Amino acid sequence: MSVRLPPYPTLAGFVALAVVTGLVTGPAGLGPGEIAAVLSGDGEPQSRLILLHIRGPRVAAALLVGAALAVSGSLFQALLRNPLAEPYLLGVSSGAALGAVLALATGIAAAAGFALPLAALVGGLAAIAVVFRVARVAGRMDTRVLILAGVVTSAFLSACITLILTLGPDEVLRTAYFWTLGSLSGVSWRMNLILAAYAVPAALLAFRLARDLNALSLGEEAAAALGTEVERTKRAAYVLGSLLAAATVAVAGIIGFVGLVVPHAVRILWGSDHRRVLPLSCLAGAGVLAFADALARGPWGVIEIPIGVVTALVGVPFFLVLLRRGTGP
Repeated sequence: MSVRLPPYPTLAGFVALAVVTGLVTGPAGLGPGEIAAVLSGDGEPQSRLILLHIRGPRVAAALLVGAALAVSGSLFQALLRNPLAEPYLLGVSSGAALGAVLALATGIAAAAGFALPLAALVGGLAAIAVVFRVARVAGRMDTRVLILAGVVTSAFLSACITLILTLGPDEVLRTAYFWTLGSLSGVSWRMNLILAAYAVPAALLAFRLARDLNALSLGEEAAAALGTEVERTKRAAYVLGSLLAAATVAVAGIIGFVGLVVPHAVRILWGSDHRRVLPLSCLAGAGVLAFADALARGPWGVIEIPIGVVTALVGVPFFLVLLRRGTGP
């Protein structure tokens, strides 16, 4: 199925609308006029505080996290040649969750503001290293072993998390539970700068793999015959996709379905050429998560729904519709 909508202008408008929606949505109503006044240097002090220090960082974080998750999902789906692959398939989320739970259980998270995301990042990177090491067979990465290693590692780490939570106090259980549902409530401009410095170069390197990923989609033997360095491409796709996923988990917790649904939707709408899939997924993922965050904190008053719940509630029906339209008669 294809559409006539021009992809880049369409998605650029979608992202712009998501940014405006994210800035105006919240318990304290801020209209477009107030936002324009704040951005021009005027505006009430309370409006400036809300826009520049609460909603602004959240919208920026949603754009960065959504873009990173979508690019990560695109890389894993290309690497595994499976449209159902997603960023958390290979144990990154379980490793990051274990790091976060350990930081909470030992009290490190309460001692320093950056301890929790740092512990999650370290846990995710450790899981990446273990799975990568196991998947190297006779000097090459076996994608079938990669999947099995990721699933088994994830199961083991999940068991470790359950053990710690069972033995730990109720407060740790509550905090860990809400963290695994995903949230952007604690982000700051400083955290966004760190995430951007980490994720933007990784995404740009991922875009450079597009031609090799197109060749890899034909099969490893065909890709090698076309001059692609198959093992280098597979390693690069795995490392970049995993690093992007680990960074998002460290900042926002576990947010599902963005990395699964967005790349799949882009391929159905605009084709499977990775020279378009990767940048278009980046734009679409940014807009989708910005809208999801606005919905999570929008019409519910002072109650905020975990963003992972929103992406699941919206993502599952949407994905089923995409599957039907993409494979139906």
